[in-house]
Amino acid sequence: MNENINYKDSWLIIKEAFPILNEPLQWPLPISSEERFSNALNIINQLKLTKTIKSLIISRIEKHIREVIVPEFWSYFKKTDNKVVGFGKFYKAVEVLYNYFTQYLWLMSRLNALCDSNEYSDVTCCKNDSAETLKLIIRATLLSQLPVEHTKVIEDFYDAALNVEDTDGYLNERCVLCTKDNCIDCFYDTNRKLGELGLLEPMVGQVLTSLIYTHIENHVHKTCKDNFDNSYINILENWLNFNVIKWLHKVYCFGYKMDLQESITKFKQKLTNFLYETYTKIRINQLFNIIIEYPESLPALEDLNKCLPNTDLRPLLTKKLQKAMETRLLHPGVSTPDILTAYVASIRSMRVLDPSGLLLETVTQPVHQYLRSREDTVRCVVSSLTEEGPNDLAEELVKGDAVHVDENTPSDEESENWESWVPDPVDVDPRKLSNIRRTSDIISMLVNVYGSKELFVNEYRTLLADRLLSQFSCDTEKEIRYLELLKLRFGDSQLHYCEVMLKDIADSKRINQHIKQDRDYIENNFPMSAMIVSAQFWPPFKDEKLELHSKVLAQMEAYTTAFETLKGSRTLCWKNHLGVVDLEIELPDRILNLSVSPIHATILMYFQDKNHWELDDLSRILHVPATIVRKKIGFWQSHGLLEESKPNLFYLVEGENSRANVSAEVVEDYESESAMASTQDQREEELQTFWSYIIGMLMNLDSLPLERIHQMLKMFAFQGPTIECSLPELRQFLDRKVREHQLVYSGGYYKLPKPDML
Repeated sequence: MNENINYKDSWLIIKEAFPILNEPLQWPLPISSEERFSNALNIINQLKLTKTIKSLIISRIEKHIREVIVPEFWSYFKKTDNKVVGFGKFYKAVEVLYNYFTQYLWLMSRLNALCDSNEYSDVTCCKNDSAETLKLIIRATLLSQLPVEHTKVIEDFYDAALNVEDTDGYLNERCVLCTKDNCIDCFYDTNRKLGELGLLEPMVGQVLTSLIYTHIENHVHKTCKDNFDNSYINILENWLNFNVIKWLHKVYCFGYKMDLQESITKFKQKLTNFLYETYTKIRINQLFNIIIEYPESLPALEDLNKCLPNTDLRPLLTKKLQKAMETRLLHPGVSTPDILTAYVASIRSMRVLDPSGLLLETVTQPVHQYLRSREDTVRCVVSSLTEEGPNDLAEELVKGDAVHVDENTPSDEESENWESWVPDPVDVDPRKLSNIRRTSDIISMLVNVYGSKELFVNEYRTLLADRLLSQFSCDTEKEIRYLELLKLRFGDSQLHYCEVMLKDIADSKRINQHIKQDRDYIENNFPMSAMIVSAQFWPPFKDEKLELHSKVLAQMEAYTTAFETLKGSRTLCWKNHLGVVDLEIELPDRILNLSVSPIHATILMYFQDKNHWELDDLSRILHVPATIVRKKIGFWQSHGLLEESKPNLFYLVEGENSRANVSAEVVEDYESESAMASTQDQREEELQTFWSYIIGMLMNLDSLPLERIHQMLKMFAFQGPTIECSLPELRQFLDRKVREHQLVYSGGYYKLPKPDML
């Protein structure tokens, strides 16, 4: 009986020393006196119950944490739309949990005392750190019961703290709960308690990272917007260091200084990379607009050049930019000059982003293909090269670098400084030489769209002829300056014919002056000046007919006679439809001074002889189709000089009636159409020239394969300002001759048909 009484008393003393063993549990735990606690230790040691009591205490702690503390902690994590309320809930939940932890630390210290008092106890049972064991129990139990929407309150807590900013974008040290300046106790204490419990990273880490990422994204969007003429990357880096990183120090304030600095350094690197990635994605989405606004957008390109190597977004940039160009640039609604302007801006922008030239080569490939499909590309390029005023291509022309046509051809010139040499990216095509790809200029890239300098030289030759023929007093000095610049690009031999054309203009002025001083030459009807050109050096003219008035023909004949007297065996072959006629028309009520084409002047001269004409009669005399004559008459109708009294019958209006009939919309003096033959007509004429060579070959050699014909043409026919005929083009030409029965094709050989086959 005494043993039972003693055992019962002993159990009461043990429960008084370790109140966690009481049923029901009283909270907060009552604290017994040191004397009663010492008696309990003696009893436990005497009965050898150390290990049993410890296991029982740990089990009770786990049960209490699981059934009471954790549910109470998660009860604060109910969703709310008010961030301040959410802030307070999270603060209160952590405070409650930490208070429980503090009470349990007192209990765990008594448990350590129990283990230390028993020299026969299991060493492994008592050497464990009781505080760490308690933290592990709390962590494991707490994280095993995560509610579905627990992150919302955590987001509210850190979002409310993170977004307390001043007008400069830097954090104010102002408490969300008490709203006092320089008060960070609530925020600081919460993070410190979570850190001590080992819950900061497991519970908050992912939410905190996601929240900071969102904060960085919002700030970058708000800061940059659509402004490309300022550099922002340094500003954003400073903001990250003095705002976000400074705020993170408050979050991780609980750690040792060395560990804290290491954690912050790693987090800073992670956030810096995310900042670069966010900024790069924003600029990639705006890259087409950035390119169009070059060079004003150069700061944005330089920022992007700094960020791009720190990300893996290069494929995304290529894909998005190509897509933007296809949808916004490469379609029929955009004019060729605008496409060329965007193309030039793309070249310059890509060089800022990627000096290796690989990105430029990849991005501009669709532009190359589209420009090749447009018929007016070459003309627009050449026109831009020789335009006055600010112009991208004209500025490139002044640089005077030689055109690189074949990028696969090795170059002996070393244009790079070996000290600043940078290797090519790993995804570069090894067949493309880096030095040529990096130094190839804008004009060279435009020439490489077609792969032929001759095509651009021929187009310039045609445009030059148009300008020289448009007015007799053409500024040859300006044209010579452009020609010299082009010679630096394309070489002297390519532009020899253009030199002769300009020389013809100077010679024409001198010949006109000599003829007018000739005593035998008399200008009976009107003064005349001729532009005398060397036919074999000029592009082909349009094949148009026009029979001039007899007075004009007489004056031209007199001019020809004077020229033959001056030049001996040489004579003139007039192009009646070309030229400019300066007219002074005297009317009773006014005088008109006009510059018109020869056909306009001829029509008016015939009406001067007879005041009314049938359209068909006038067409027959002029040797011009009636539809064209009617169109030219419309010019004089708009000036009130001619009127159609009956269908196809026109008469001359004189006197006061001429002013009454003036049209409100005046037709142009003369059309601004090119006087030269179209590119297609010129090409057809060149092919016909090749045809004469082909006939000679087949007459001498009987039959030849396609490759042999092409090789012989390259040796003898592809000379001068003509474009070489490619093998597919030659095949099409010869096949057309076969269909026209001018050639016979058999067994892979071409030959002339026999007389009996014709």
